[in-house]
Amino acid sequence: MKTTKKTVTKNIKAAPAPIKTVVIVYRPDNIAKKNAVELAAWLKKKGIDVRSHPQQSIRPNIKKIHQASMKKTDLVIVLGGDGTYLHAVRMLGGEKAPILGVNMGSLGFLTETRKEDLYSAVTMTLEHRMEKRPRAMLEVKVQRDGKVISHATALNDVVIERGPFAQLISIAFYSEHHLAGEVKADGIVIASTTGSTAYNLAAGGPILHPDVRAIVVTPICPHSLTHRPIIFPDKQVLTFRLLNKEQRAFLAIDGQSGGDLHANDEVIISRAACDHYILRKPSQNYFDLLREKLKFGERS
Repeated sequence: MKTTKKTVTKNIKAAPAPIKTVVIVYRPDNIAKKNAVELAAWLKKKGIDVRSHPQQSIRPNIKKIHQASMKKTDLVIVLGGDGTYLHAVRMLGGEKAPILGVNMGSLGFLTETRKEDLYSAVTMTLEHRMEKRPRAMLEVKVQRDGKVISHATALNDVVIERGPFAQLISIAFYSEHHLAGEVKADGIVIASTTGSTAYNLAAGGPILHPDVRAIVVTPICPHSLTHRPIIFPDKQVLTFRLLNKEQRAFLAIDGQSGGDLHANDEVIISRAACDHYILRKPSQNYFDLLREKLKFGERS
C-alpha cells in the first residue's frame, strides 16, 4: 500500500515591523519641552527618525511631520496631559499610528504612563511589548440646508452648548430618524466610551467600559428632572437639532470650537470608520485606572 506524505503548513506569526518613525508631541511648557529634547536625542541614537508636531519645534535637527508623511508614522509619543493627547489625535487625522501618552499634567486619564516610567515604557513599545488597544471615535457632520458644511472626528465627545447666552437651549435628538427626546438645558454631551469619563461624567452621565460599543447622550443642567442620560448602540446614527428658531448654540469637538450652530442646522453623529489606538501595558486594568485617577469606589 502506497502512503502519501501530507505537507503540514504551520501558521507562523510574522514578526512585527520595526518602529522607524516617531513623532513627539509635547505640552508647551519648559519641563515638557526639556523632556522632548532629551527623548528625541535618545531615540536618534537608536537610529530612529524623530519628527515633531507640525506646529512645534524640538531642535533644529528635528524635522516637523507633514500631513503627507503621517501614513509613514509608526508611533506618536505625547508628553503632557489629556489635552495634549487629544491635540495629537487631531494631528493624526485618522491614521492608525498608536499613541503612547506620558502624563505631565494633573489627572492624565489618557496619558497613563508616569513621567518616571518614560524610558522604560518607550523601550517596551520599541520592543513591541505594549498592547495596542482600539478606541472607538465619533464622526461629526454639521449639515445646513441639506449640505455638509463641516466634518470632523472626536475621540472624547461632542458638546452642543448655549455658550455665553443666558437662556437655555431646546434640542431635539433622533436615533435613525426616530425622535428619541427633546431637552431644554444648558447643552448636551454626546460621548464615546473613552469620553464617558470626561465632561459626560461631570454632567452626571455613566462611565462606559472602553470595550462597550455605545454612545452616551447626557443633558447638561436640564430644566426638567425627568431628563436623564441615554445610552445608544454605536451602530446607530444620531441627529441633533435646535427647536427654537430664535436661538443659537455652539459646537465643541474634543474641547475645541466646532463653530456656531443656527436654527436650521443638523449635527449628525455616528461611530467613525477609523478607530484610535492607545498603548497600554499588558498588566493594565481599566478598573485600576478608575481607582487611581478618579478614586472610583473609594469609601468616604
